[in-house]
Amino acid sequence: MRLQDKLDAFKAKAVESGRLSQSILEKFANGTKELIESGQVEQAVKAGDKAPLFNLPDADGVIFSSRSHLARGPLVVTFYRGVWCPYCNLELQALEAARGEIESRGATLVAVAMQNASNSRKSKRENQLGFPILVDFKGAVAVQFGLCFKLSDELVGVYKQFGNDLAQINGEPSWTLPMPARYVIDQDGVVAYAEINPDYANRPDPSELLPVLDSLKGTRAVA
Repeated sequence: MRLQDKLDAFKAKAVESGRLSQSILEKFANGTKELIESGQVEQAVKAGDKAPLFNLPDADGVIFSSRSHLARGPLVVTFYRGVWCPYCNLELQALEAARGEIESRGATLVAVAMQNASNSRKSKRENQLGFPILVDFKGAVAVQFGLCFKLSDELVGVYKQFGNDLAQINGEPSWTLPMPARYVIDQDGVVAYAEINPDYANRPDPSELLPVLDSLKGTRAVA
């Protein structure tokens, strides 16, 4: 089953069970509409742009250097909203299922999240991931990629209603999140593929990454 089918099935089940009421769905839809109308997507790093370099700790404090990994091969970077987001967890599981095919093409797969190290360890454990979740405190790297946005007061209320206190989960009080995004960065540091979606419930299938990585085979970074 493709990732989007799993996401749609999860949402349908949540609606059927009553966990997602019509009122809550409307609030989420309003938030998505406002984000689209803000023009935030147009400001994000896109295919053909130079990707920001970054150094971030993983959940165990080991520093991940994008520059060092690009010297070895392409990077696949996904921006992850957090342990509390079931849509993101399904995406991480789908990426883990595709990790062998991604790595066989010489690429490194990594997730970036604003949540604290403890929650990143929990995410990695519960989703049985073989790739790291990097800790992007206050969304510093997400901001460089143009992905960060502040939640409306209405959405803050909804998140709290579900027990998702981002101030505690992320260890800082800004109530900001990255838009779901996935990038392939070639060895020259140029974005070869970008998918940025202001609708958290829509995600591309990991299989879309494979032709992009195939097209990068044999390329080398220029010193």
